[in-house]
Amino acid sequence: MNAPLKAIDGNADLPALMNDLAIRARAAARTLALASPEQKNQALDAIERAIRAHAAEILAANAEDVAEVRASGATSAFIDRLTLTPARIDAMADGVATVRAIADPVGIVTESWQRPNGMTIERVRVPLGVVAVIFESRPNVAADAGVLCLKSGNAVILRGGSDSFRSCRAIHTCLVEGLREAGLPEAAITLVPTRDRAAVGLLLGGLNGGVDVIVPRGGKSLVARVEAEARVPVFAHLEGVNHVYVDHAANLEMAKSIVLNAKMRRPGVCGAAETLLVDRAAASANLKPLVQMLIDAGCEVRGDDAVQRADSRVKPASDEDWDTEYEDAIIAAKVVDGVSEAIAHIHDHGSHHTDAIVTDDEATARKFLNEVDSAIVLHNASTQFADGGEFGFGAEIGIATGKFHARGPVGAEQLTSFKYRVHGTGQTRP
Repeated sequence: MNAPLKAIDGNADLPALMNDLAIRARAAARTLALASPEQKNQALDAIERAIRAHAAEILAANAEDVAEVRASGATSAFIDRLTLTPARIDAMADGVATVRAIADPVGIVTESWQRPNGMTIERVRVPLGVVAVIFESRPNVAADAGVLCLKSGNAVILRGGSDSFRSCRAIHTCLVEGLREAGLPEAAITLVPTRDRAAVGLLLGGLNGGVDVIVPRGGKSLVARVEAEARVPVFAHLEGVNHVYVDHAANLEMAKSIVLNAKMRRPGVCGAAETLLVDRAAASANLKPLVQMLIDAGCEVRGDDAVQRADSRVKPASDEDWDTEYEDAIIAAKVVDGVSEAIAHIHDHGSHHTDAIVTDDEATARKFLNEVDSAIVLHNASTQFADGGEFGFGAEIGIATGKFHARGPVGAEQLTSFKYRVHGTGQTRP
């Protein structure tokens, strides 16, 4: 399986290369914006088949990436985010199929009204144009971002991390194969063919108007750099300092199941819980079983005085722990005086990503859902459902934690803007 773009490193003419990529992507975006749903779905069908057919090549490329980062001393959580397995490749292909099956968002009239002068005004969804996605470690983002942008009529420039370089090239080849089969421009999904970090700075500069929006998908330092340097709009994806609050009215067995899944299913994903809050009113019954369960499952617990008293294995929590996204089998735990103090703690220390309450009290759940200002708020469910696939979007580019345009999982619909179409019968303004 040959990569469609030749990999380059240390290219002296990188600005010219990146500008050329942007010019090609801009031209492809114009074509995609007018492509029929059937043609885009034909490409998605071919991409799904290509991913399944070339799974062995993708796994081989990924194995080289994993071996390289393992030798560099990367953490187990980082390695997990980077690693592809047959099951994860199947899930990637399944996600493509789900994206293909969802309604095409382009051209949908979301509102329509008539003015007193007889003019009809419509608000209609349109693509954003050229999306630049800058991501780290997770190679599946290349597929997710590529197919979501395709479905929403956008061209995309993908800049993966150097650690997933080979994996992304193998996946990108499948994406291009699908575009080619459907007769769509290959530049509709472009992978930056270099590990040179200067490419990120060029993308952030907008490539002379070639980029319409940037989506960062990675750690806090990457997102901070993007927000500080970007000359074009950004879909912010901040860290996931996520909380699970176990109310006094929670079913303990349900709470144990949710807390364990929220923290330990995949500790390195952005939807993993990082802080456990337990209602003091039922701490005597709930705290010790929850803490013991986590520690016995291999999770380090850092807690306040009450949590430390519940189990001698608990380590003291520092002030920094309440603001930390561990991305590892570590959780901070605290006893709070009811739902109001839990909400206040989340307000002070959360990242507006994903927070959950476990309770059988509907009024308490309603208060939590209404007052916690996060992109995703859950009642009696794990924070690990913070995922576009789990929302029925097929895939996601990321979880947007800002408040403009897109919030929560960024799927195909969130990758569109809108314009107004006005139909008249000769009206002029007095």
